[in-house]
Amino acid sequence: QVQLVESGGGSVQAGGSLRLSCAASGSTDSRRCMGWFRQAPGKEREWVASIYTSIYPPYYTKSGMTNSVKGRFTISRDNAKNTLYLQMNSLTPDDTAMYYCAAGSASGTQLGALYCSGGSSSTFTHWGQGTQVTVSS
Repeated sequence: QVQLVESGGGSVQAGGSLRLSCAASGSTDSRRCMGWFRQAPGKEREWVASIYTSIYPPYYTKSGMTNSVKGRFTISRDNAKNTLYLQMNSLTPDDTAMYYCAAGSASGTQLGALYCSGGSSSTFTHWGQGTQVTVSS
């Protein structure tokens, strides 16, 4: 079983920054793929960014993010700390949403890594409770 706990959300003005964290526990195999999604009121859940890290040789990392956050957000993970991060800069009101951390095994294959980095929702089988981000103009 995988548990995901998000933190770091809050209220900021446009142009500000926040760093979200997701503390993970449980099966390492089940969280090769980790990512961030968001959902604004009245809107569907949206993939933000994700990252795949292999846990057996050959070791590699593959990440991706949606176009609207490229150049502003950075996804990273510290496997020693079992923590996923999302550094968010140059925030705009359009970034206002509940942000969710998610994880999945991605089948442990390179094809799974591709699906992970592309934000395929079926890759993610474990979800956190979310952390609210509010950006005011």
